[in-house]
Amino acid sequence: MANIVGIDLGTTFSALAMLNAIGKPEIIPNADGERLTPSAIFFDEENAEIIRVGIEAINSRHLNAQRSVRWIKRHMGDTDYRKNIDGKDWTPVELSGLILKKLKQDCSAERGEIRDAVISVPAHFDEVRRRATMDAGASIGLNVIAIVNEPVAAALYYATTREVSGRVLVYDLGGGTFDVTIMDVKGREMDIICSQGDHALGGIDFDQKILEILQQSYRDKFGAELIGSDEDRAKYEDEAEDVKKTLSRRAVAKKMLYGSAGRMRVEVTREIFEEAISSFLARTDILVEVALEEAGAKPSDIDKVLLVGGSTRIPLVQQRLEKMFGFAPETTVNVDECVALGAALHAGLTMIRTSPDAVPAGIASGLQDINLTDVCNHSYGTICAPIDKETGRRVIENRIILKKNTPLPCEESQIFYTVSEGQKEVEVTITQGEDSTAEYVNRIATHRLQLPPDRPPDRPIKVTYSYDLNQRMHCKFEDVESGSALEVDLDLEGDGSVSDAGTKKKTGKKLEHSKVK
Repeated sequence: MANIVGIDLGTTFSALAMLNAIGKPEIIPNADGERLTPSAIFFDEENAEIIRVGIEAINSRHLNAQRSVRWIKRHMGDTDYRKNIDGKDWTPVELSGLILKKLKQDCSAERGEIRDAVISVPAHFDEVRRRATMDAGASIGLNVIAIVNEPVAAALYYATTREVSGRVLVYDLGGGTFDVTIMDVKGREMDIICSQGDHALGGIDFDQKILEILQQSYRDKFGAELIGSDEDRAKYEDEAEDVKKTLSRRAVAKKMLYGSAGRMRVEVTREIFEEAISSFLARTDILVEVALEEAGAKPSDIDKVLLVGGSTRIPLVQQRLEKMFGFAPETTVNVDECVALGAALHAGLTMIRTSPDAVPAGIASGLQDINLTDVCNHSYGTICAPIDKETGRRVIENRIILKKNTPLPCEESQIFYTVSEGQKEVEVTITQGEDSTAEYVNRIATHRLQLPPDRPPDRPIKVTYSYDLNQRMHCKFEDVESGSALEVDLDLEGDGSVSDAGTKKKTGKKLEHSKVK
């Protein structure tokens, strides 16, 4: 039987977990014997065929920072980002694939071949970032059977290993992203209510604040710059991360700084650090408040707060949460590993639902009581031009079709109408966002639906959006009278832009597939 795995593809660290014979998830150590693999890449200077991933890449970046890559998750979905190495432009999808390849190879060597996997993503990731994550897995031969939101995966693991019940808030502060998710939990039944988040808020931002403190201390003493090269920056980024971790255990962290003007000893206190990151934590507070408002809840309605992500080890994070909710957050599981472990559980549930015959009886039995209801984490709509009742003129607006926090799976339809006589086509745009103003939403993809000739205006166009349990979206635009339709599954080009590869055009009874670019 096939191995069933879940992968936490993190900003700073990644991990892979596998279900054992009785359906319990276990972290699989990498070839270095470590349970967590740094999400770092280094392209060897002497042999272009050697690409180092993990701790080797972290150590090598001090030698030539230009040939190293870290924190690539921050760039997922960014079509403009490229890392040029030896004349080749590497995209975020390709670079993330290298990290996944390391996890896959090391696990396969230990436990046998793996193919089917669930990969976790931040709850607030938009559709393009989600698709990019799936494509990264596909690029190295993984069959990504689903993706799962990181706080959902973590809560899944919490709920199957600890007594968790009532209204639960998952506070997920990792290396590069922040999520807050509210859910109702009753034993092994979990209903997601809502999520909020920020894809550019996490531990590496805290590290940067410490780095600024170290640099300023050096300037104050010598009137010179501490960092004079990319290699210096790589070295002191790691030193800053070490200071952060030390300050989670002690009140003071001490370092020696070696710059061009001389060396000096510096001390960073927890108080100085907490002041430096206060604006970031204020942002997490605001997002928690927004999530509570979206859920129609007050802090007193929350029964338990679950911590996820290494940055939740910072004492001030736990203190602020205790002050907000009136009780200490839950810290009984490994906050670095629970996402991968929960992703493996989600992989098992997905396999039971889609390919039950491929799931061993012991695993199926171990997962039989788990019931998870997830939701859309964004609203999805389309651009239209209705007539304004006051002015009598057409106005451009975003019309939401699938509302945020709709339980999955879901499907919704709306009817729109053509505008002009003899209109030959309709430009259809898939949007993501909560605003009715077209300028304030993300336009995911734009296509054209061809129409029959010589027709009067105001002919009905039916738009149907569906979102499945595997976090995959499908859109259909149909000319009601002729039956001509355009169906869109969101796929990405090699450069990360949305492609036409998943687009199907239907004319009458005939279904035509567009060519892959």
